[in-house]
Amino acid sequence: MIRVLVVDDSAFMRKALSLMLERDSQIKVVGTARDGEEGFQKVLQYRPDVVTLDMEMPRTDGLTCIKMIMEKAPTPILVVSSITTKGAATTLKAMDLGAVDYIPKTQSFVAIDITKIEADLIAKVKSVASSSRIMKARRPILSRVPRTGKLAAEAAPEEDSKYYNLKSAQLSCVAIGVSTGGPPVVQSLLTALPESFKYPILIAQHMPKEFTDTFARRLDSICKIHVKEAEDGEKLVAGTAYIGRGGDHLLLKRRGVHVYVTLTPEPKELLYHPSADVMFDSAVQVYGSRVLGLILTGMGKDGVLGLAKLHEKKGIILAQNEATCIVYGMPKAAVDASLTTAVLSVDGLVKSLATIT
Repeated sequence: MIRVLVVDDSAFMRKALSLMLERDSQIKVVGTARDGEEGFQKVLQYRPDVVTLDMEMPRTDGLTCIKMIMEKAPTPILVVSSITTKGAATTLKAMDLGAVDYIPKTQSFVAIDITKIEADLIAKVKSVASSSRIMKARRPILSRVPRTGKLAAEAAPEEDSKYYNLKSAQLSCVAIGVSTGGPPVVQSLLTALPESFKYPILIAQHMPKEFTDTFARRLDSICKIHVKEAEDGEKLVAGTAYIGRGGDHLLLKRRGVHVYVTLTPEPKELLYHPSADVMFDSAVQVYGSRVLGLILTGMGKDGVLGLAKLHEKKGIILAQNEATCIVYGMPKAAVDASLTTAVLSVDGLVKSLATIT
């Protein structure tokens, strides 16, 4: 049984979230709280497996609550955040502080598509509940180490020391597929890269369209390389990281000697937009084996089909290891399919990228 604490200053939201969660027989809401202070006290009292946490609350807001929880009782936190520019920035800050995922709060909570939100909420609660093994063993204040290229989730020392030497690799681009728990990991990788990094980087991070531009701007402000939200039709430039825009797939098209970005909602039937599968497949069509594929933390199997195409071309595929994943889903799918060249900690991935010359 997954025990959940719901923290929100709206009585309606507390009730709605509780009802949705308890429709699943594996979830029990053990308590609710009206603000961050009360939420923190109830975390200490109930020791839940997961906390759903509103950000904008009186007395003690969500960010302050996260700091308190991570300092005294590290617990997987699912942020319930508004889909606005301010809401996106706050959510990304929350993930820096240790929150592992988020549910966008919109009017849809009271609209006819409540079933879709309910399914997403339940799936994410079940997914982040598995990260409690990480939370219990660390103080994940990720913002304390964003520029070092290290993630606060600790693997064993021998695992951290492993890396894959890419010095002699023939590369043209780096492609990264990532989902739940991804923003701090992507931040750790990109902030460690030098300004002289000579390949373009494509990133399919599962995020709504209201979040991806804020995510890109935030990374650009702290990275030596340029980071931006991908734009349809722009030419790929070395040393730039392109964040796939939420709601669209990120593809590449070659025209002459140059490669250009294409953004498209097709195929619409895929669960994720951007899809790591679509991005990996497109990159392989353009660059063949010269793609370095990274598959990072996230639930589900997105990426494994695209990486299979890269594997066929004998390209290099690096996966994040279970010890440093919030959710070991996407990397596990690649490992189980025997696609990976190496499975490494976040620190190991950073060290591997540092060998590129």
